[in-house]
Amino acid sequence: MAVDYAVIVVYLAGMLAMGWWGMRRAKSKSEFLVAGRRLGPAMYSGTMAAIVLGGASTIGGVGLGYQYGLSGAWMVFTIGLGLLALSVFFSARIARLKVYTVSEMLDLRYGGRAGIISGVVMWAYTLMLAVTSTIAYATIFDVLFDVNRTVAIVLGGTIVVAYSTLGGMWSITLTDMVQFVVKTIGILLILLPIAVVKAGGFSEMKAQLPTEYFDPLGIGGETIFTYVLIYTFGMLIGQDIWQRVFTARSDTTARWGGTVAGTYCLVYAIAGAVIGTAAKVMYPDLASADSAFATIVTDELPVGVRGLVLAAALAAVMSTSSGALIACATVANNDIWSRLRGVVGRGGGGAGDEPHDEVKGNRAFILIMGIAVILIAIALNDVVEALTVAYNLLVGGLLVPIIGGLLWRRGTAAGALSAVCVGGVAVVGLMWHYGILANQPIYYGLLASLAVYVVVSLATPPTDAAVLAAWRERVAGNAARPAFEDGTFAPDPAEPTDVLNRRTG
Repeated sequence: MAVDYAVIVVYLAGMLAMGWWGMRRAKSKSEFLVAGRRLGPAMYSGTMAAIVLGGASTIGGVGLGYQYGLSGAWMVFTIGLGLLALSVFFSARIARLKVYTVSEMLDLRYGGRAGIISGVVMWAYTLMLAVTSTIAYATIFDVLFDVNRTVAIVLGGTIVVAYSTLGGMWSITLTDMVQFVVKTIGILLILLPIAVVKAGGFSEMKAQLPTEYFDPLGIGGETIFTYVLIYTFGMLIGQDIWQRVFTARSDTTARWGGTVAGTYCLVYAIAGAVIGTAAKVMYPDLASADSAFATIVTDELPVGVRGLVLAAALAAVMSTSSGALIACATVANNDIWSRLRGVVGRGGGGAGDEPHDEVKGNRAFILIMGIAVILIAIALNDVVEALTVAYNLLVGGLLVPIIGGLLWRRGTAAGALSAVCVGGVAVVGLMWHYGILANQPIYYGLLASLAVYVVVSLATPPTDAAVLAAWRERVAGNAARPAFEDGTFAPDPAEPTDVLNRRTG
């Protein structure tokens, strides 16, 4: 294992080095939280794919393939579908808003009264996402170094917190790009073909396994529908995903780069299911389906290559964990703490030293949230239940007001607040009644949220025309230009001179 250890150590050292490099670039709030909104198509696609394909998509996706066969791809497949839907239908307008959080978008759309409650819900979701991603280190480091669960969580979590705190989104972007390359090589180009060959090829896999292992719907229609509700819709509204959309250089980059990333997720989903199916042929009696990934890697891959594939699994976990961590810290600082302190006018300051101070504040919040995530991860046992609670709250409480705000002009602040509260309470109450892992809470919670949003919005006065006008201008990409008294907008100094001349006459 010495060669494998060396591969992993070099990889981890590289992550920390990129954190240090990112610190030198992150000199403003925009640079620290959204990489200066400067990512081009290639880097945007790679980093977006990296954040959505975490440990659950890699280790869990192989486990589902081991348990259900090719239909085990559906969980990760619905993640890819959600990313495609976000990219094609919503990412361009989201990128043009020039905000930092989902709650800021709700404030803009509804007139500044929906943010703090939605911020609390989003913070809880991103916190639990970061916690469950951090717990996944235990599985990987146990295979690598045979260390106990607590040491594994502290080791992996400390590295992620370190590079995230140092350079913010720039560090996370650079590390995610490396992690994307490592995952592509390790999972798609190495583990996938080796697993199929070791299992005897597809013909032998079909001969050895029941036919339902090759049924695309074998996992069950209800399970697939639930995956769509939780993961496809979750991709549309999660702060961790939106914050990556905010890094795009343009709305075109957000749309097409995200489409490439979503397509990559679909391929990754099928690859994980095939690897799991091959593992079922080779190891038909594993005690746990989730151990299929580690078993096939440790038993079937040669020295050095095994280290690279384990680094790929580690990359998957680290990318999701770091993305969730910066999202959690951004929401905690910008949507909760700043509001509680009575701070107004975020992003409107012009003092030269303000961006530096804001970087310090956001860096401190990443460190604080990172320590909290590590401590909660050590104390928490049931990962699946924690992640289910997080996604149920996110989708049940925030999906309707967010999508409604983007698509329905008649939606009001009262309707949005009612939908958040009723949807959130309904989901929690139904989880208590039916059980955390039941499907009914998300079904009925969403229906309750939608009904309340429509009824209350129609029963209350429409959103103020000035608020809607300002919203339309932001969606059109006029966020950086102050408005004149006649309602027209000042020219953007970043535009070419000929365009400025045409605008100003």
